[in-house]
Amino acid sequence: MLIPFILEKAVSLHADREAVVCGKHRFTYRDFAERVHGLSGFLHAQGVGKGDCVAILHQNSHEFLEAYFAVAGLGAILNPLNTRLSPRELSAILDDSEAGTLIAASRFADKVSALSELGTRIQRVIWAGEGQRPSPFQDFDYEEILSYNTEPPPTPEMDDDHVAQLYYTSGTTGVPKGVMLSHRNVCVHAMAAIAELQITDRDHWIHAAPLFHLADAWATFAITWVGGKHIIVPDFDPPEVIALMERERVTLTNMIPTMLNMLTHTPGVQDRDFSSLRVILSGGSSIAPEVVRRIMDTFGCDYIQTYGMTETSPYLTVSILKEPLTRLPHEEQFAYKARTGRPFLGVLLKVVREDGTEVAHDDQEVGEIIVQGDIVTKGYWKRPQETASALRKGWLHTGDMAVVDPEGYVNIVDRKKDMIITGGENVYSVEVENVLYAHPAVLEAVVIGVPDPKWGEAVKAVVVLKEGYSADEEEIIRHCKEQIASYKAPKSVDFVDTLPRTGSGKLYKKGLKDRYEAQAEGHGAP
Repeated sequence: MLIPFILEKAVSLHADREAVVCGKHRFTYRDFAERVHGLSGFLHAQGVGKGDCVAILHQNSHEFLEAYFAVAGLGAILNPLNTRLSPRELSAILDDSEAGTLIAASRFADKVSALSELGTRIQRVIWAGEGQRPSPFQDFDYEEILSYNTEPPPTPEMDDDHVAQLYYTSGTTGVPKGVMLSHRNVCVHAMAAIAELQITDRDHWIHAAPLFHLADAWATFAITWVGGKHIIVPDFDPPEVIALMERERVTLTNMIPTMLNMLTHTPGVQDRDFSSLRVILSGGSSIAPEVVRRIMDTFGCDYIQTYGMTETSPYLTVSILKEPLTRLPHEEQFAYKARTGRPFLGVLLKVVREDGTEVAHDDQEVGEIIVQGDIVTKGYWKRPQETASALRKGWLHTGDMAVVDPEGYVNIVDRKKDMIITGGENVYSVEVENVLYAHPAVLEAVVIGVPDPKWGEAVKAVVVLKEGYSADEEEIIRHCKEQIASYKAPKSVDFVDTLPRTGSGKLYKKGLKDRYEAQAEGHGAP
């Protein structure tokens, strides 16, 4: 199955239904499809075709949704760019992807201009939005080109293994790699999400997490397939997101935990009407049970934790309860909802030892998550060695360490690279972070290992306190020792105003750890 089928299906059943709400713009599915066809028609006339790469540098917008469908319809490959990257980082990605066309928001004109000085294969830029657009490239106006054609150009002959999207990893482990997602990956994931989350044409989804990241981008296809409504917020501003959720009667969404945590601490959120919400999902990074409880209390709806990777389109698990578990007492049900979850429809998942055998389903033995299925990438763009390292004997090795309970529900304890070894004992940072979030004064927390002459590594907590609250190092360490073994508790606690984040909004643990390691080596301070 190919991505163009999704939009064709939506238009055939829901042509006059409102499809997209983006600022002052409101489009029906018929309107939306005409805009998609206008964009694809222009790109086709410019010679963009099967296998060519088109990049997009844009905040969340209807143009972003249109690009996802228009580029796929040509058999071309869309390369969504992280808007927070520097021109040098963007240039490296564009050089690797070999994109010849860039769709860019006017607000990023300075970054686009800088690309020419760094060298790039970009030949033309399609500008969206108002403002100055100084550029050394061949420039076009987005709205003007849509009038070229409102009929779709012919879809080239291709199978569903053809690459549709190219996502570059955030670079937290080194040089970003391009993850190839095929039409099959995207379509199978969308279909599985529709089934798992019971998405219908009654649903309204708010795109608050960035569309260049798969924490949100997958919903482009699942919501369209069933004829649901896309509500788009250009930038994550908590009061604006909350107001839009209420006004547009949002029914479900997925956000990164840091975003949801910010929403629950926004003044006045308790006074808003969220009666239309049926479920909120979190994904993109781990989340503490205390934050889950606050989300459910604040929004008064069900909650589903998700876990996934760019390499898997993205979902691998969901914390949806199996039918027998729905008969458990409330607190026992909550414990399952706050876990990483059971395998997502359409994926086979195992937690294995170093020798490849499965760990015991006793919620104690830790192993690595490996997966296979039609939602799993076929590899990294022009990186055969990295592909072979990650995909072994048909299984993708995730690098995530987890336990499995007797019901088959997974709980991630850490990334392999984030596990702390102190005095010969393994400490999983997620476990310590969950304890920190249970402290009433803690807003955000990251736990890392820092070099220590006695223990090899020492557990350090870096904490942001809630506004109006206070706590000192001794109190935080004592709180942890009351709930977990003393060797797991932080040896030291630093208090900061903000924590570093990646472009997608996730807490940037590696960046923080690198700063502390540099400090230990005498090269700087955190």
